[in-house]
Amino acid sequence: MSGPRRALLTLPLVLATGVLGFPGHAAAATDYQAESATISQGVVESNHTGFTGTGFVNYDNVSGSFVEWTVNAANAGSTTLSFRFANGTTTNRPMDITVNGGLTGNDVSFAGTGNWDTWATATITVNLDAGSNTVRATAVTANGGPNVDRLTVGDAAPPPPAGMAAAPYEYFGWGSPQRPTDVMTATGLKWFTLAFMLSDGGCNPAWDGSRTLTGGVDQTNINAIRNAGGDVIVSFGGWSGDKLGEKCSSASALAGAYQKVINAYRLKAIDIDIENTEFGSGTVRQRVVDALKIVKANNPGLVTMITFGTTPTGPDSTGQDLIRKGAAAGLANDVWVVMPFDFGGHSGSMGQASVNALEGLKNAVKPAYGYSDDDAYRHIGVSSMNGRTDEADETVTTTDFQTILSYARQHHLARFAFWSINRDRQCGSGGDPDACSGISQSAYAFTRIVVQYSQDLASPVPALP
Repeated sequence: MSGPRRALLTLPLVLATGVLGFPGHAAAATDYQAESATISQGVVESNHTGFTGTGFVNYDNVSGSFVEWTVNAANAGSTTLSFRFANGTTTNRPMDITVNGGLTGNDVSFAGTGNWDTWATATITVNLDAGSNTVRATAVTANGGPNVDRLTVGDAAPPPPAGMAAAPYEYFGWGSPQRPTDVMTATGLKWFTLAFMLSDGGCNPAWDGSRTLTGGVDQTNINAIRNAGGDVIVSFGGWSGDKLGEKCSSASALAGAYQKVINAYRLKAIDIDIENTEFGSGTVRQRVVDALKIVKANNPGLVTMITFGTTPTGPDSTGQDLIRKGAAAGLANDVWVVMPFDFGGHSGSMGQASVNALEGLKNAVKPAYGYSDDDAYRHIGVSSMNGRTDEADETVTTTDFQTILSYARQHHLARFAFWSINRDRQCGSGGDPDACSGISQSAYAFTRIVVQYSQDLASPVPALP
């Protein structure tokens, strides 16, 4: 893309899932580390990466070995128990789960996660008494249990709003932006991804690196969207400008910068559009992952999305490394998103190339996190580009968007977005490519296709192709 670009836009285990398109989420909950519990015939170790706290419990190969936690509940009733575990074998390591000495009746298999450095989460629903309760996980085969990192106790939160999964980008700094309320009236769109939050030269966020965080045109537009019944995701990064991931010298400082924006706008979701030099640095990629872990811990229920470029067959080695870093660090990222354009060469239609790239993304996320195919699809998404891209051989048509829509419906993707609403109109004479698509189209033709996906998500029975 030209101009400040989407900015290139190369621009963005929970085993139980929620509604179409989004994995299940936990509300405010309490973590109980395994190494701090009562342990029988197991040992605390720290020789594998990605654990939280100071270590994890290796059950050893002993039937009857167990970990028992004492947990508190403010009120009696139903709640969720989430066991974070790793199983580097290909054999299930089932355990009996008891609450206050009684079997819960839940069948928990603790399947293989690919390796001992990859952690997943098995979640069950149980009844707790008000006050103190004991929760015990006991190995029932000679293989023993998996490695267990922690137990999280907390009620399941309602799923994110359906429209959050279908939130195209709009940029208020250039590209003759449309009034967002006009877009909402014309298309039925409810959610926008607003770009880009950058560094003001230091570890401090500013819209496009120069516009004030609050009190300016961006806040005016956010207020208008919310007053009209919509909401926003804020996107950090993009191709151009100073990135917070580079300007903040530590994960904690970067998390603090993200938090300023979350607090300023009471955000339910953020998008980290990691590109260019920020994407290319292994140190910065790790910093972003570690910062998001902090942010997730401090903001229960916040949806995080990480967006990056791709090849026609899926993430390149840098993208794969980013996913592996997230998994190894125990980052429960909600959505991994690829931008299937500006390939530098592809074959076939852009719709099919996008589908192929998404399959490659699924195949990278699945083993890293130990997901099933269905879980992996629900943790990935797409952020396309409408019309002519930055590459002479690439034109993304509404037919290509229909191909992507069908794939998203089939696999319950967690995100279908594009760059950008600014471009979702036909060019006039000498039109700015950042303000129009470069192809013959009706106004908001691409946005209307994305809105169909949000309508699917809100339906009790999604309309599949």
